[in-house]
Amino acid sequence: MGSAAELAAAVLMLLGFPCLMLAALVPSVPAFAAAAAVTYLADHYLHRRGSYLVNRLSKVRAGLSIRFLIRQLLLILLLARMSLADNLIYYGAIACFIAFYGLQAPHGALTTLIRNRRRMPVATRNVDLASRIRIPDAPPRVLTHRAAEKMLHLDLVAVGGILLAAALDSPLIGFACIGITVALGLAYVLALVPYVRGRRIPPKADQVLVAVDDWLREYRPETVLYFSGSKDSAYQVNMWLETMEQLDTRPLVILRERVILANLAPTTVPVVCVPGGVHLMNLDLSTVRVALYAANVGKNIHLLRVPTMKHVFIGHGDSDKLASVNPFSKVYDEVWTAGRAGRDRYAIADVGVRDDDIVEVGRPQLAPIETWQATAAGPAEGHRPTVLYAPTWEGWDDNPGNTSLLLAGENIVKRLIAADPAVRVLYKPHPFTGTRSAQAKAAHERITALLGQAAAERAADPRFTVDTAAQDRARAELARIDARLTALAGGNDKGDEAEASRDGVIDVALYEETARLRTEWNTAYWNSFPAWEHRVITGAQPRLYDCFNVSDAMVSDISSVVSDFIASGKPYAVTDSAELGAEEFKRQNTAVRAAVILSNDAAGLAELLEAVRDPQADPLAGERGELKRYLLGPDEPASIDQFNAAVAQLARKAEMRNLGQGSRTAVGGPDVEPADALPAPTASVTGETDGTAVN
Repeated sequence: MGSAAELAAAVLMLLGFPCLMLAALVPSVPAFAAAAAVTYLADHYLHRRGSYLVNRLSKVRAGLSIRFLIRQLLLILLLARMSLADNLIYYGAIACFIAFYGLQAPHGALTTLIRNRRRMPVATRNVDLASRIRIPDAPPRVLTHRAAEKMLHLDLVAVGGILLAAALDSPLIGFACIGITVALGLAYVLALVPYVRGRRIPPKADQVLVAVDDWLREYRPETVLYFSGSKDSAYQVNMWLETMEQLDTRPLVILRERVILANLAPTTVPVVCVPGGVHLMNLDLSTVRVALYAANVGKNIHLLRVPTMKHVFIGHGDSDKLASVNPFSKVYDEVWTAGRAGRDRYAIADVGVRDDDIVEVGRPQLAPIETWQATAAGPAEGHRPTVLYAPTWEGWDDNPGNTSLLLAGENIVKRLIAADPAVRVLYKPHPFTGTRSAQAKAAHERITALLGQAAAERAADPRFTVDTAAQDRARAELARIDARLTALAGGNDKGDEAEASRDGVIDVALYEETARLRTEWNTAYWNSFPAWEHRVITGAQPRLYDCFNVSDAMVSDISSVVSDFIASGKPYAVTDSAELGAEEFKRQNTAVRAAVILSNDAAGLAELLEAVRDPQADPLAGERGELKRYLLGPDEPASIDQFNAAVAQLARKAEMRNLGQGSRTAVGGPDVEPADALPAPTASVTGETDGTAVN
């Protein structure tokens, strides 16, 4: 259950059906009506919330349609128990429900047909398809969104009318409501019919693919960011979008799952989502010279097989975790790391990645992080330092070194809350926290409660003053920005995938306005509450880097968060949750070599807080500067310039390789194998290939 309200609704729904049966057997019309209302409302609420329970009920033959059918059968039982079996309303109810269910089949068939026909073989953003193929408007959302649920709920009129007829012994009102239900059901079916015929049908798959290829030949992409993954991994591609926008070459993003496209952040870069492996292999990517991969996944092989481009693993973070030196990385032509540390990491791991194939390009994403030099003069008078606690998630196993949350989290927060002089605590947990481990979820909830209580105590303490007028202005500004951002986001909503592909060329002016508003939102957010108030920060906004910029220090775990924070030059602490000991912990984890090392009792926090209060006496400042250069590369040239230079150099290598292959083919040497001699990949009817059959 996602919340206490969901749990309560689930209990009410599950108890409601036995109560319906009891009311039918008694019989009692008022009791039946009350129980029916409870089941209707609870069921609807759980569906709107996307509750896990209702999603699983269909697996045990208790799906939505079955629940409606049971309620209707129990209504028939109620009529029989009221000795109305010889009454016309009894037969009218039976006929109504049979006819109503008779309409379910064409309704379901039509909605499925519309959905399948409007599903594009290639979905796009920022690609001009409208001038190449005709894509009709999507059906009104009211007809297609939660269509089955809406259709079934049309029985409300009939059920209510039949209950009134039984209670008042007046069949007329029952027949009137029965007629309304059947008429509404028939009208719903007829309203869908136009969208499966004539000019309201989207073009066929081959026409869409031809249009996309035509656009590719015109656009001539040079650098591709390729990504495949689950809904929760969308952040891994989102973090590279701004970098792609700043490339000197023509960029293109290729996605493999529709769910990633749905969760992709706004961007001006053209995006092509190709779920089918065969469709991907048949796209005209002949002008692409560099392919960038943000994750090691099986579907990478569908592009890795293309020899005319060079393939690069860029990853989605830079840390000392084993995932950062995955042996799969040796399939790429090059592996790009932020700094020297990444190169050394591969050398130590000895997983087959050659040193010659590693290129240091910095981390372009870290540009928004403000450096320590900007505040090197020390804290202003009256300034209360802010310490960010940003633990990583519990991981896939119960290794105590995964996260500090379980063994040290509460100790860290308690010591920060009790610090004297006082500090402010920002707690920003990893988005996956508690998704696998109940213990981690419980620890997160206890920390949240601790901070909530501490914030309430400070609010009641006269030493912590509040500028009410300034906060009111900030909150009003925040509300204004939220309203405008909501309006901008709503204006970009499209009816379905086909319509979004047709109209998916972003309005650059609105995009720039959105970016400006998000910056203003961030300023207003931090000004909307006192500078001393402890805060739990979840969700996408404010971003982690925004939290970096308002913090004077950070406590975290071994993850890319630490490597990123080092870019700020500010003091930080890392928890040795596995209790390796400070020396061994530093030996195994490069990113903690300039950190204050905490044990699970968090006693070392005093050293971190002292460095925050007196930056001039910070013993680790020099080491942090050296470590920053080692992990992230030099400040000059800028990382984006290093990245662009690496792309250009690799593109030249790809071009030289292709020219060499062309010369060999022209000469007709004995080792040249004609293209048509290559084995064709096996494919399913859906366009997906068997990755093991692709070379």
